Amino acid sequence: MPELPEVETVRDGLARHVLGSAVEEVEVRRGSAVRRHEGGALDFAAALRGRTLTAAVRRGKYLWVLLDSGEALMAHLGMSGQLLVRDTPGPDHPHLRARLTLEGPQGSRVLDFVDQRTFGHLAVTELLTTPDGAPGGRGSELAAVPVPVAHISRDLLDPHLDRTGLVAAVRRRRSDIKRVLLDQGLVSGIGNIYADEALWRARTHYARPADALRPAQVVTVLDAAEEVMREALVAGGTSFDALYVNVNGASGYFDRSLAVYGQAGRPCPRCGRPVVREAFMNRSSFTCPGCQPRPRTARRVPSRPRVP
Repeated sequence: MPELPEVETVRDGLARHVLGSAVEEVEVRRGSAVRRHEGGALDFAAALRGRTLTAAVRRGKYLWVLLDSGEALMAHLGMSGQLLVRDTPGPDHPHLRARLTLEGPQGSRVLDFVDQRTFGHLAVTELLTTPDGAPGGRGSELAAVPVPVAHISRDLLDPHLDRTGLVAAVRRRRSDIKRVLLDQGLVSGIGNIYADEALWRARTHYARPADALRPAQVVTVLDAAEEVMREALVAGGTSFDALYVNVNGASGYFDRSLAVYGQAGRPCPRCGRPVVREAFMNRSSFTCPGCQPRPRTARRVPSRPRVP
């Protein structure tokens, strides 16, 4: 699914192209696109019609648009969801799932939700106050998040993230470091692509136990994850096919800069050893065996009771 850089690219596009617009009409072309909205398609349309879009906000991989009603239009992009802004509707996209017709400072526009694999969804939801009183995410100073995002932690690009607390929390986890990085309840925004890239930069194998890492090593991994995501943002995100595009339909191209992800068999840019691919949580992990040696695991032999 899209990770932080891809979702931030979409958020930025929405902030530039649709804020201040009022929703004139709502069309739900496929009911599953609003399956998480309580009340179904008719209620979804009624909740949006006449509302003004006031802010585009992101936390980690999660994206929402604040409404003047005090609620939020939440968009989960799933694996292939796209939000496309058009001045004129034009021919319908073959995977169009919902359309908002907008009227605002920049004239009439449509906001299309397109989703080929149908794992994404839209919903109008209430907001909850953030426990720390800080803004809910990038794009708004409002200290609130949509109800479905309440369990999602802050991301590495969030200035309100407690870095010291995060390092300590990582070291308390009795799991491998990659699983920890993918835990959106601990630190959000990192997915399979940027986890592999960050661990390569930090010269850390994905199977290293998080609770065996020193604080400085955890900092190195987190700094590498932040660095690679910031670089991806400049490039517009990562795209391997036509499924990820920004609001104007342009694909991201950070995939040209990937060191290990998707590079199995190719030489490591740092040491020249062939990159290897291994199965990981029904997905794949890509590592350099030279730069990221697999950790040695010691088997614990249970002690036998003494025989009197």
